[in-house]
Amino acid sequence: MEDKIGIHLVDSEDSAEFAHLSRELTHSSVVGLDAEWKPNGRASTFPTVTLLQIACHVAGSGDLPVFLIDIHAISLPPVYDLLKQVFESPDVLKLGFRFKQDLAYLSSTFCERGCDPGFDRVEPFMDITAIYNHLQPKQLGRRMPKQTKSLAAICSEVLGISLSKELQCSDWSQRPLTEEQKAYAAADAYCLIKIFDVFHAKIFQEGRFPQNQNRYRPSDSDPQSKKILELPNGSDMAAGTEFCEASSTIQTNMSGLDSRIQVTKEVDSVKSKKIIDSFLYILEKYGDKILLKEVDRKPKVSKKKAKRMTSGLLSKAKNPEIEENWLGPPPWDPSLGGDGFPKFLCDVMIEGLAKHLRCVGIDAAIPWSKKPDARELIDQAQKENRVLLTRDAKLLRHEYLLTNQIYRIRNLLKNDQLLEIIETFQLKISEDQLMSRCTKCNGKFIQKPLTTEEAVEASKGFQVIPKCLFNKNLEFWQCMDCHQLYWEGTQYHNAVQKFIDVCKLNEQL
Repeated sequence: MEDKIGIHLVDSEDSAEFAHLSRELTHSSVVGLDAEWKPNGRASTFPTVTLLQIACHVAGSGDLPVFLIDIHAISLPPVYDLLKQVFESPDVLKLGFRFKQDLAYLSSTFCERGCDPGFDRVEPFMDITAIYNHLQPKQLGRRMPKQTKSLAAICSEVLGISLSKELQCSDWSQRPLTEEQKAYAAADAYCLIKIFDVFHAKIFQEGRFPQNQNRYRPSDSDPQSKKILELPNGSDMAAGTEFCEASSTIQTNMSGLDSRIQVTKEVDSVKSKKIIDSFLYILEKYGDKILLKEVDRKPKVSKKKAKRMTSGLLSKAKNPEIEENWLGPPPWDPSLGGDGFPKFLCDVMIEGLAKHLRCVGIDAAIPWSKKPDARELIDQAQKENRVLLTRDAKLLRHEYLLTNQIYRIRNLLKNDQLLEIIETFQLKISEDQLMSRCTKCNGKFIQKPLTTEEAVEASKGFQVIPKCLFNKNLEFWQCMDCHQLYWEGTQYHNAVQKFIDVCKLNEQL
């Protein structure tokens, strides 16, 4: 059987999609939860959630629908009743990635729209970070440290897929949502369920769960509890498959949401029972819960941020002439930077754009710190004579910023952002400039190429050169700053062709 994945936008309680959501939730024993919101920049209130994603494991079928509930548009009371029932149902295992914050924001949003008292619990619940920790190999006598990896890193390691976070900081309050935003939002919820599949497969493979014990089995007299016996994708998750490696058994090579996971259709009754036992064992042993206390319902302000606000360093005095579509104080000084081009500083929301700019030969730095405040961004831009690029509109409202070089990016996708910068700043990009900077650190390459022998010697201690390159007579290039080595292989030529197409260099001939 293969997953049939569909993305369903639910924006009205009277729609067929809402009825579909209600129906699937009554037949699902596992759901993945995620939420999106637009940061409000205010420490005194929580952001307003505008989108809630729910991926459903539909019992007895190959369907894996992902529902995008448009909190921005839909009437909330019917949604509130449905969600509260699912959140507190003992028969539905809820999955999330650090979902406690999402739940606090979600509860605040529903309370503001008249659905008091909001949400205060999700039970039973499993955090994907906890599942990842359970998947790590155990060593006798050693306690494994808890991991704090991102969801993208966990997906890459457990599922072997690349989960793009390019749209994480996009404006989720804007309507209509783009197709890219819908796919991004659905992918986050979808991956939660596939990671759980890997964990379930590992438990099944190891056979650590007690069998033939009634304490894990719901009563046959309780129709509600029977539902949990209907496992995701029927009972075929592991049938007829040797679980040599759980992560390779349920491996996926996902492109967007078009992945397909093949499993055997034939299931004998013994294996069906073992799969059920393993699932119930997971609920008993690893099931957790989220409880929101009163303190969790109030925004927290760090002492450092409170001090800055008190001192007035980040006072938000607004210029009445500034509007939302204002992009910065033109004209931008063309003398900034070197090589006839301005130099740029991309804030943390658009670090992906920095790599794209480097790929076309433009000097593009990222912030010194991982979580810079506005003052730090401005200081760096001034010291390095850079134009600050951002998608954060509130930066433009700070009075002390208005005399500095700053531009607000309008587009969401990196390719579109690159074209926007090229057109706005009238940059002249040639094919000779492509891949002339280190995408890792922004440094320039040593002018003379290295031979294979020189590259091997230069890479000792920090980089491994694949042996398959030794007989290809390739030229290697080394960054003068971080010493990273590059070579003109397939990946290089694909990247060059990509940016020829993106920058429309063929059309300039």
